[in-house]
Parts: sequence; structure tokens; C-alpha cells
Amino acid sequence: MIAYQQVSNDNEPPSYQEATAGYAEMEAQFAWDDKTIRRTFIRKVYAILMVQLFVTVGVVGLFTFWRQFPWNIILLVLFVSNIENVYVCASSSFYNTKSVVLCLGITALVCLSVTIFSFQSKIDVTSCQGVLFSLCMVMLICAIAISVVVPFGYVPWLHATYAVIGAILFTLFLAFDTQMLLGNKRYAISPEEYIFATLSLYLDIIYLFSFLLQLTGEGRE
Repeated sequence: MIAYQQVSNDNEPPSYQEATAGYAEMEAQFAWDDKTIRRTFIRKVYAILMVQLFVTVGVVGLFTFWRQFPWNIILLVLFVSNIENVYVCASSSFYNTKSVVLCLGITALVCLSVTIFSFQSKIDVTSCQGVLFSLCMVMLICAIAISVVVPFGYVPWLHATYAVIGAILFTLFLAFDTQMLLGNKRYAISPEEYIFATLSLYLDIIYLFSFLLQLTGEGRE
């Protein structure tokens, strides 16, 4: 009778405490691994982004300070493979040097502020797709209105409204994409998509700069 009882006890399944004894340690290890991967991902994205921005700033500087023929044509040919650089350089070439430098500084300050906000704030911008979509629709309506009105004359307040909405929209997109990069909000981007994440941030900054330039820039004399 005693031997039977001993065999029965040996065949019993482990208790809940015994089965989950190492679960807490495994969960902590997985969380640490995820944080390490996310930090590496963030460093990689920002490293590539800094290289892109330095190249773009350099190209903008060349177009702004050395626009005489034939250097403008040579520079355009050299950088024609990057459509965003061409767009920014072509836009900045219509404004004076002071306006371009001022907008570069404002863009840098806005980007720094948005980055600090995204790292520190508990507000989840990734759950505000409805707001972003609404602003996109307002921008679309403004663009259609501008395209209809332009043949009849330049309307300063309409262009200013379009530029203000565009600057606000891409500031929000910058916060949205930064929080997607961090991965600590409702939605996150996979650490394997570092090229897509870099491109998203780069485009946000470029379009923010272009709208600020439209809003505050002064034309060349």
C-alpha cells in the first residue's frame, strides 16, 4: 500500500508554482533583449538619418551660396539621382540666404523639441491617425483651392494657410514616426524596418523645412 502511494506521487503533474518557477526570469530576459534590440535599432536609424541630413544641408548650402552658371547645372546633375535633394535645393534657390539659414535653424529646433517630447511624453501620438488624416484632407482642399486661384492671381493668405497647415501636419508626423520608432506606444515599427523608419523621419524633416521656408522665407532680389 505504501509502495503504491509512492508511485502515484511520482506520477503526479508538477504544481503551478513548480511549472512557472523560471517564467519570471525568462520574461525579464526577453524584455531586456527587446530593449537592447530597440536601442540598437534607434541608434542605427538616427545614424543613417544624420548622414542623410548632413548631405542634404551640404547640397542646400552649395545651391544657396554658389548658384552662378555653370555651377548650378553641374550641382543639379550631380544630385539629380536624389529627388528629395533636388526638390529642397530647387525650393531653397528661390529664397535668399538669410531665409534659408533661418528656416534650417527653426527646423532643427522643432525637430529637437519634438524628439524630446516623443521620448518623455506619455501622450500617444500613434493613436491619433484621425487627426492626421483630417489635416491631410484640409491640406488637399487648400491645394485644390490654390490650383484654381493661381491662374487669376497670387493670394498670400491662402498660401500662408497652406504652409501653416503643412508645417503643423509634418510636425505631428515627425512625432508620430518618432514614437513608432521608440516602440513604447500603441503602435510600433519593427526593428528590421530601419530603412523605412529612416526614410519616414527624413521626409518629415524635409517637408517641414519646405513649408517653413514657404511661410517665412523671403524671395531673392
